[in-house]
Amino acid sequence: MTNTTFAELGVAEPLLRALIADNYIQPTPIQEQAIPPLLAGRDLMGIAQTGTGKTAAFALPILQQLEPGSPDRQRRGTRALILAPTRELAIQICDSFTNYGRHLSLRRTVIFGGVGQNPQVRVMSGGVDILVATPGRLLDLMQQGHVRLDGVTHLVLDEADRMLDMGFIRDIRKIMAKVPKERQTMLFSATMPTEITRLANDILNQPLRVEVTPKVMTVDLIDQFVYFVDGPRKRDLLAHLLKKEELARVIVFTRTKHGANKVSLQLEKSGVPSDAIHGNKSQNARQRALEDFRAGKIRVLVATDIAARGIDVDGVTHVINYELPNIAESYVHRIGRTARAGAAGVAIAFCDSEERAYLRDIERLTHQPLTVIKAENVETLPRTANDEKRLSSKPSKGSRNNGNSRQNDRDPGRAPRRRRRNNNGGNSPASRAA
Repeated sequence: MTNTTFAELGVAEPLLRALIADNYIQPTPIQEQAIPPLLAGRDLMGIAQTGTGKTAAFALPILQQLEPGSPDRQRRGTRALILAPTRELAIQICDSFTNYGRHLSLRRTVIFGGVGQNPQVRVMSGGVDILVATPGRLLDLMQQGHVRLDGVTHLVLDEADRMLDMGFIRDIRKIMAKVPKERQTMLFSATMPTEITRLANDILNQPLRVEVTPKVMTVDLIDQFVYFVDGPRKRDLLAHLLKKEELARVIVFTRTKHGANKVSLQLEKSGVPSDAIHGNKSQNARQRALEDFRAGKIRVLVATDIAARGIDVDGVTHVINYELPNIAESYVHRIGRTARAGAAGVAIAFCDSEERAYLRDIERLTHQPLTVIKAENVETLPRTANDEKRLSSKPSKGSRNNGNSRQNDRDPGRAPRRRRRNNNGGNSPASRAA
């Protein structure tokens, strides 16, 4: 957090009123660096992890620049376009615009796939000031003539690297071809792979680069642990850990949709309130699961990587990687669901013999070996011959420091005793909301 105020950054009075009403007093580092140049009309490339307050960093300048005069809206058109990779993130961004701009006379909407398009078509028929959209549904409506982009003056690509992972880059380039060349453009990404760098060079005009975190870095306040456990025993290990009251609000990640459903069903059978969220779920089902999780009606949310970004739920005490991701960057985004807004958090990984390579990739990327929890700390699980072999063998040579992940007997269910200072993002309410 900074000592600067939003007023000192040049934020207008109607927006300040909304921020103050929600106790958003001081900007986060990315907000402090991004808001003044964006208000001045600069293009911007922001490199920041989720939870750093980047939504407010682009939403506040857009709201302030669109308000004066409020010209007549173009039929089926929009003045500001924000592209997001997932439905959940798109909805949250639109909610943020609604919250920050509640004292302004701007019209906004969100469009995404997985639901009927007719309500979205009706809203767009009269035009809006701000449109938040996922690329696939937006392109569909454009091709049908229901959305036009020739009036766009402000363009944002949020979570650009996630859109690359999900295969949206071709759709994004088609959308870019319909947007005026004279516009203000903002691109935000947690990482900058080659394809995203190339895209940024193509769509940004002499951008200011704002980077508030290292290229890829795990959140400082997250204590990270790993259990080496055979695949069939993961279910028993999860059940054992969830007996601990400290695991109060937990997100469990799997690699597949089927796996998420299976784990959630197993938890329900064992008496643990849970639900699954993934791409095959209807929008209503996904939103219901998120709301139940926020409200504490369910203790465990089981998710695939589609939920690794875009879920902004305060108070997630633990993230459990039931299956390690095959892309190391996804691990960073998964565990970022805990330790938000300056709070501490715990991340636990289950690693079987086939996932050792994934673990090595994660430790290379984060430059941080996970603390190994010895098998004898899992009282309810009988030790197998494979466990004995793993404990007696030396770590594999491929991992960082020759695979020497830290080992101790610490209980990952306990909250971290030591609170490390997090310099990678703010801990203000604005950071939580964005």
